Amino acid sequence: MSQILSMLTLQQQLNDTTNGTCWEDGITKQGKPIDWRRCIYLECAELVESYPWKHWKNIDAPADTENIKIEVVDIWHFVMSEVLRLNASSHKLSMEELAGKISSLPNFDILKEPASNISDRYFDQIATIEKFIKSVFIDESLEEMTSLYFEVVLQSGLNLDSLYQLYIGKNILNKFRQDHGYKDGSYIKVWNGKEDNVVMQNLLADNPSITPNELYEALKTQYPKQ
Repeated sequence: MSQILSMLTLQQQLNDTTNGTCWEDGITKQGKPIDWRRCIYLECAELVESYPWKHWKNIDAPADTENIKIEVVDIWHFVMSEVLRLNASSHKLSMEELAGKISSLPNFDILKEPASNISDRYFDQIATIEKFIKSVFIDESLEEMTSLYFEVVLQSGLNLDSLYQLYIGKNILNKFRQDHGYKDGSYIKVWNGKEDNVVMQNLLADNPSITPNELYEALKTQYPKQ
């Protein structure tokens, strides 16, 4: 199974579990509206906040490179969700065909190359993010939106392999959150002084070959006891 197909399949499963199978019609199982594009541009705002763009603060401060990667992966959850929604409402491609369509985008092959370090040309990177946001606002096609998202990935110190690894990690963390009270507010997000995202990243760094089930069990062992 290709990495794109695997991620699309996991995102479909996560959305089905979290929101009910009616999510493709734009509503949760509780009857609440879903707007994936709003999710995308709000996560993009958090991504921009990872850069030292504020002229009234220390504009020479370093970017938060690790958080940039996490925000880019968070955005990917919502990009895939919107792609899956659009496909369900019109294209009706199989999951394999949809993965093939994404993999055939003009800039996809560049993602297979080794990842580059995040450069210090922060304002150029923010401009790329804002170009992607514009595609979200003006209702571009799934091909255009996804292709512009890949431009954001490429400038963020990620490639296909690292995007896949972090996506799997965040997908399992999201499942762990849902299983431990995220929706009712009882979930603990800071574990012994570290945000759960950081704990998850550390687990992946310590064991890059960890399986999704092993990662879930490792999160259980580190989750603070209430």
